[in-house]
Amino acid sequence: MTGLREYLDGPHKAARDVVRDGLASHSSLLDAGLRLGRDEYRDEVLRTLKEMAAQGHPSRGFPKEYGGQGDLGGFIAGFETLAYGDLSLMVKAGVQFGLFAGAILHLGTERHHDRYLADALTGELLGCFAMTETGHGSNVQSLETTATYDETTGEFVVHTPTASARKDYIGNAARHGKLAAVFAQLVVGGETHGVHCLLVPIRSGDGEPLPGVTLSDCGPKLGLNGVDNGRIVFDQVRVPREALLDRYAQVDADGTYRSEIENPDRRFFTMLGTLVQGRVSIGGAAISASKVAMTIAVRYADQRRQFGAPGSPDETLLLDYRMHQRRLLPQLARTYAMHFAQAELVDNFARIFGADDGAPRDDSDGRGGGTGGNEHDRRALEAQAAGTKALGTWHATEAIQMCREACGGAGYLSENRLSVLKSDTDVFTTFEGDNTVLLQLVAKGLLTDYRRSFGELDPLGTARFVAGQAVEIAVEKTALRGLVERLRDVVPNRSDSTDPDAGLRDDDYHSGLLRFREQHMLAGVARRLKAGIDAGDEAFEVFNRCQDHVIAAGRAHVEREVLEAFQHAVQAAPEGETQDRLKELYDLHALVTIENDRAWFMEHGRLSGPRSKAITALVNELCGRIRGYATELVDAFGVPGAAVDVPMVVRSQHE
Repeated sequence: MTGLREYLDGPHKAARDVVRDGLASHSSLLDAGLRLGRDEYRDEVLRTLKEMAAQGHPSRGFPKEYGGQGDLGGFIAGFETLAYGDLSLMVKAGVQFGLFAGAILHLGTERHHDRYLADALTGELLGCFAMTETGHGSNVQSLETTATYDETTGEFVVHTPTASARKDYIGNAARHGKLAAVFAQLVVGGETHGVHCLLVPIRSGDGEPLPGVTLSDCGPKLGLNGVDNGRIVFDQVRVPREALLDRYAQVDADGTYRSEIENPDRRFFTMLGTLVQGRVSIGGAAISASKVAMTIAVRYADQRRQFGAPGSPDETLLLDYRMHQRRLLPQLARTYAMHFAQAELVDNFARIFGADDGAPRDDSDGRGGGTGGNEHDRRALEAQAAGTKALGTWHATEAIQMCREACGGAGYLSENRLSVLKSDTDVFTTFEGDNTVLLQLVAKGLLTDYRRSFGELDPLGTARFVAGQAVEIAVEKTALRGLVERLRDVVPNRSDSTDPDAGLRDDDYHSGLLRFREQHMLAGVARRLKAGIDAGDEAFEVFNRCQDHVIAAGRAHVEREVLEAFQHAVQAAPEGETQDRLKELYDLHALVTIENDRAWFMEHGRLSGPRSKAITALVNELCGRIRGYATELVDAFGVPGAAVDVPMVVRSQHE
């Protein structure tokens, strides 16, 4: 299905193909983690990174004046494709080009760009993104590292005041990094102005730690051992005033602190918002890793035979067994769904940040932002990125595990890549934002108006806002009564329905059910919060009691968005075979999503027993249909041969 491959690649096919070609020419890296020692593996990853940088892809998303192409969408698409190969290479590229160079680009000004960007994009200047601390990961606003301005010398003094303030899990820190983008509490004239970012040298030219900098290795990890994660401790390290990345805030030589964004919370979240690219990228990489696993497992199942009909000398292909179809094909359908949800996210990201004019400004009037697009668009993008990353990385964990099981003992062998994919992607659920925290962010955006609630994202801040302002508005916005009335027209779910199969493949039925679930959960959360506040309970405790409900509402929202992204993709697909097969795959995804939560739909009167059984029967029927072209569906991902031509598949072809 060449047409499907073209459709999946979308407008960034050229960027994807450049990376595919690069991976094909560096296929030896795929087993480097198995045959090399840890340091040798890390050095091999670095060598490959520099070779690929020389081909120009990392600069694709950066301004043309620094050798880039100004193509943010292509940059993200290429990064996603990089995850078809060695994931340590992908993560190291993300640290170097997405986080380190991205911080310089988005948080720095022209002098930082001119001095550092070109070398960062070629890999000549290797850097770290030193945000996470031992005691603070998701709660960035409470980081403890300090950067205190000394006006007598015109320098910032960067210091690690406590053991919990140690920078931890920092990519490039243990072996290769020379310069770190360090996030610290900025202290000027005895006043703390919140978290800001400074560039701090950590190694000399010969690779030795600089005075006042203590570097250590995080040691062996569950996966990604080609990335040199390390720890950094600063002991009164001095850097010049110009080390501050000062796009959003400046410190004059005399110690005067200035920012055009007066509100400190607004300034903090504007700075963090410019770094949403990392979250967008890691979600896409997880989906790509799922594609690799699905390709391997489906091809194996379409070649490997096991047992057969009694009395027959022929054994049956694994993929012909209904249960094997049930294990793999819904995961394949969900991989497609996540692909299209990610594509919508990347389009939005490129639209909003591609229009960035570089000028910081106060968002208090809601008309503009410190980045391209208005504040409402950026807040919506951040929620979309958070939700897509959460579901995409959870999907990778589940899909890769299912693929491993479906390949039996062969899937357990490292040579067949599934075990490596499993271990290397496991951390995706917790870096670039813990998924549970991210869904809380999504739910907060649903419960409150983004512009008015722009503030703390911690439970206490959320509870205070809800208590003080908008619970009734949130309930009213759900419009549950009207939605139920509309659902009655497309959801024949009551006991008097004469045809339980009616409308099961209707897009409106699918989205109507998922929208009902989302808005019902949202209204329930709002009512529980309001009841607790009205009863005089402490705000934090009220929110804490409802936290599981909040997360469920956030997940329901993202699942509905993923479903509708798949709908849009089917509608926009070329008519004929491509669209027809995508429609069957979409129907499978939609019905399995409903089937997986049928207890909830039945509890809330949206699904009858006969209709639930009809959904299961149709899922089985769709699995049987899709089985006939399942291999073509995974081939359409375009994973380079070396990444999926694993021994168990190659051997099966000749058995």
